[in-house]
Amino acid sequence: MKIGVPSEVKNNEHRVGLTPESVKSLSNLGHEVLIQSNAGDAIGFTDHLYTLSGATIIESASELYKASNLIIKVKEPVEDELQFLRDDLTLFTYLHLAGDPVQAKKLLETGVTGIAYETVTAEDGSLPLLAPMSAIAGQLSVVVGSYHLLKPNDGRGTLLSELDPRIVTVIGAGVAGKEAILKAKANHAKVRVVDLNSSKLIQLKDEFGEEGIEYILSSPEAIKKAISDSDLVIGAVYVVGKEAPKVVTNKMLEGMEKGSVLVDISIDQGGCFESSKPTNHDQPTFVKNGVLHYCVTNMPGAVPLTATKALNKATLPFIKELANKGIRSALDENNDLMNGLNIQNGEIIHPAIKEALAG
Repeated sequence: MKIGVPSEVKNNEHRVGLTPESVKSLSNLGHEVLIQSNAGDAIGFTDHLYTLSGATIIESASELYKASNLIIKVKEPVEDELQFLRDDLTLFTYLHLAGDPVQAKKLLETGVTGIAYETVTAEDGSLPLLAPMSAIAGQLSVVVGSYHLLKPNDGRGTLLSELDPRIVTVIGAGVAGKEAILKAKANHAKVRVVDLNSSKLIQLKDEFGEEGIEYILSSPEAIKKAISDSDLVIGAVYVVGKEAPKVVTNKMLEGMEKGSVLVDISIDQGGCFESSKPTNHDQPTFVKNGVLHYCVTNMPGAVPLTATKALNKATLPFIKELANKGIRSALDENNDLMNGLNIQNGEIIHPAIKEALAG
């Protein structure tokens, strides 16, 4: 199979779909891998390295898409890339269609087969291709949150440290939320964890204990109270194939301290704060009601080398299956992968996404 890896064009997105090591693995199986020139330069994956691994370097995106059967990306196609998509092409990447109806409509019009990393779902309900980026985003949420709490960044002027332990509230106790908890605890914060699932809260209590951490069953009143005196609030709410619910309303912001920080990890799915709007690494924040918002849609793009390696480790077995068996057979024989099928032949296939976009 001809597998194409284009350069990512989203703002400050330096991750790449395949590492040279992954290219070598696919080339050894007899597949032809096409890499757009300079796709990995920013993280040290030069064209020379890719060539040594068995790849063919293609100068332009248009040439690469035209010559490929399967496209491996990291982020959803932007407007300029839609012209390259066609109905006999398969796209394997993060799509996040539920949070962007306009993008979904435009992708449907291309007829492309879209398999989304974030909805590939294992039998136990876990999300193997979302998990590595969720883990990175969870850790980064505390890093960027701490940075924006600094006074020169319009923050409260507080430091997450044992000198004066501050309050970090994490809403959502999935993979991203758990990593945020770990990072916040490592910074000696007083942590509040809010989740709808009481069983999950019990599991976390068994793992982390009760010293310096409070477990809260989610409700509007509980969230309002938890965030009122928090320095940092991290939104890590995810529902497979659906737009993120708005768990923090604009009204709730009025009760928060000026200069406190909201980090919305869920922004790819529309955001879990009513006040959220997508931002980028060039202009990552905005202030509403005196509260600083960080809503960057590609947070792991801040650590592209780490993120690319972590993502490839998870995606490569699925890429091999698609390439070795062919798209249709791979989907038919692997239910986890079939759960990732979002769109095909101009139709929405995934039930949750169909429901989300119909609403």
